[in-house]
Amino acid sequence: MIDRHDYSPWDFWSTASDESRRRQHEHQAALVDENAGWTIGAECFVSELAALDAETLALGDRSYVAAGAYLTGTVRIGADCSVNPATVVRGDVVFGDGVRMGAHSSVLGFNHSMEPGTPVFRQPLTSRGIRIGDDVWIGSHVVVLDGVTVGASAVLAAGAVVTKDVPAGAIVGGNPARLLRWRVPPVDAAPDAEGLHARVSAFADRARADAEAVLGRSHDAASGLYVDHPGARPTVRAQGDAVEVADLLLGTVPPGSDPAELAARLRGWQDPATGAVPPLDARDHPGWDDGDTAYHVLSTGYALDLLGSEFADPVGLITEATADSVIARLEALPWDTDPWNAGHHVDAMGTALLWARRRGDRVAPGVPEALFGWLVTRADAVSGMWGQPSADRGLLLVVNGFYRASRGTFAQHGVPVPHPDAVVDTVLRHARDDRWFAPSRLDACNVLDVAHPLWLTRASGYRRAEVEELAARLLGQALDGWRAGAGMSFRLADTEPGLQGTEMWLAIVWYLADLLGVSDALGYRPRGVHRPEPAPASSHHSLNARPSAR
Repeated sequence: MIDRHDYSPWDFWSTASDESRRRQHEHQAALVDENAGWTIGAECFVSELAALDAETLALGDRSYVAAGAYLTGTVRIGADCSVNPATVVRGDVVFGDGVRMGAHSSVLGFNHSMEPGTPVFRQPLTSRGIRIGDDVWIGSHVVVLDGVTVGASAVLAAGAVVTKDVPAGAIVGGNPARLLRWRVPPVDAAPDAEGLHARVSAFADRARADAEAVLGRSHDAASGLYVDHPGARPTVRAQGDAVEVADLLLGTVPPGSDPAELAARLRGWQDPATGAVPPLDARDHPGWDDGDTAYHVLSTGYALDLLGSEFADPVGLITEATADSVIARLEALPWDTDPWNAGHHVDAMGTALLWARRRGDRVAPGVPEALFGWLVTRADAVSGMWGQPSADRGLLLVVNGFYRASRGTFAQHGVPVPHPDAVVDTVLRHARDDRWFAPSRLDACNVLDVAHPLWLTRASGYRRAEVEELAARLLGQALDGWRAGAGMSFRLADTEPGLQGTEMWLAIVWYLADLLGVSDALGYRPRGVHRPEPAPASSHHSLNARPSAR
């Protein structure tokens, strides 16, 4: 039996009969029982005339889905939301709280590929996802296309076709939608340059004053090696982090260290047969697929570079490669399921190429062209990146994987990224995801992996005001993260600072400050793994040839 509440459900729980309420409870219970991963909050209404075919469905308290609505894919809807009659919500879609969606509107978080020569219905689907902020009004007959983020308190006027991100508080309309006026005028977020310069300078002065204490607390007297934090075991990476922190803050080697002895130790950890530096507790070389071994191409290689040295032997990851094997390795990486891990290994390949060029090692013909050519031709022109967002992590692995892959290749070798504006769009969209960028959840990996791509693509000035607003917000939070005498935690809210967190956040602060034009106040510039400019390909630089910082 059709009830008026199927089409006008907003007053169901205050006006419906006891029998209708009982039936609604039973209907919701059946939906949850029959569909693993579905959740429906308190005082919700889901019409029996709605077509629900979602893989995942989360409906917040007091939200409702009216008759004729069609939901598929991975749909997460917050509290106090309305999905009105004859609406369509499909793909990877997240609504905040208080989103009201008018009749006959569509939010389509997926798309078809359109390569010529193959019928559209035979082509694969792609999905970048759609994110709708809190308190958004979506008028009737609106279409929101894949990849769009709509900021909080925005209004999408009736009939709008939304193809690009909508700023918080904006009222947009038309096809394609454009700004009509502001519901909530934007606040001028431009930082006070003089005040910010002073704050950044104070951060750097505090860090330099604590540098010896930071390094001392992570020096393990028993082994003579560095650990990330007191109580941790010595690792290869910790030695590199110590060298980089000392270089950044003191302009020298870690206190009490002899540069030649330190370089000899790092060189001695290299396996002469493969050129790899395995983990300290895995001296039987675990192979290049091991994540730590891959990262040591960076951390140990740049530590040696800062010490005025280099690897003792060729890095076989690249010197033993051919163009065909490079392509095969790239094809085998988990771009679809774990683009961060894929980018991690590309970073090692690009850095191994740098060290080979520095040492004058032979690299097979076509190897650099295969590496860069594959990345250029496989980058998604819409996102500017590699891989696809996932239902559980959104764009996190895509953006983080882009940073790693582009750092070791395009950035480090001075080659322009193929789709810079698309990269900015994707990074700004990702940075609105509070799962990773709420103040209590910030970690060095996630913040660096947005700061570096924005710095790398800054030349065009594309969406500059939004980039600076984000940089100012993240910088302000980072500057508060220094712990007296101990440094910085990898995750800002944690209480255990370590060398990794300290080294990464020092680099992050530089990138964010440089985006805002105040990096000169720091008196340092990263020269190791997180160096901003392309690395010289012909000769190493050392701590003994350090340019003046201030």
